[in-house]
Amino acid sequence: MNPYETKALLSQYLLFHFGEPEELLPYPRGPVSGLNYPARYVEQCVDRRRLPMHARALDLGCGVGGLTFELARICDEVIGIDFSRRFIAAARELQRKGRLRYARVETGVLTTPRTARVPDSIDRSRVTFEVGDAMALRDDIDEFDVVIMANLLDRLREPMRCLRRLAKIVKPGGQLVISSPYTWLEDYTPRTKWLGGVVRRGRRLQTHDSLVRALRGDFKLERRIDVPFTIRDHARKFQWAVADATVWVRRS
Repeated sequence: MNPYETKALLSQYLLFHFGEPEELLPYPRGPVSGLNYPARYVEQCVDRRRLPMHARALDLGCGVGGLTFELARICDEVIGIDFSRRFIAAARELQRKGRLRYARVETGVLTTPRTARVPDSIDRSRVTFEVGDAMALRDDIDEFDVVIMANLLDRLREPMRCLRRLAKIVKPGGQLVISSPYTWLEDYTPRTKWLGGVVRRGRRLQTHDSLVRALRGDFKLERRIDVPFTIRDHARKFQWAVADATVWVRRS
């Protein structure tokens, strides 16, 4: 079963995207640099000065929608697409009602009821969600001023298939943000399709180098940023990771 269709991962990601810092990490000595992820991500990675009036954005691999909603602060129209039907159902409920109840895992089967909330300062009418495959987007998806792929690349079966489509959906002068901790696993991607983490033709292949080769014809690399994030497994176990975020501008 796809782990992203499970109730456990849904709860984990609702907390990751919408939990207050003290809900997610109550320990002051913990990995606090990974908190406030959606707002911090958009602030760090999207250059507002490059956005036209009535900007359109695409959050590809949006999960439960935290980044999608944050993009609505600076863009008039935002589409969030994810392969998980359960995640999209939750995101749509948040778009309609602004809140969603879920159970945060404490230990074992013990849980605590929590509520995910979209900030009142965000215009939820700017956001729509749909189920879709990043490797096979619908033909009428149109173009966007901002496209974000956060922590998606190393979960695709054929990541290069996705990368080849990006030049067609980012407007000239538009921004593309790709971030990932590059956790390549054969559970998600056959090793022959990994963009890094392997030796090929006697060389140690790095994901960043593969991205540059794949995108440099259509995009200019503007910035490279470390984006830490913290995910809570349960009350005493957390994941702290640092995504490598590359910010690109579509060539005219």
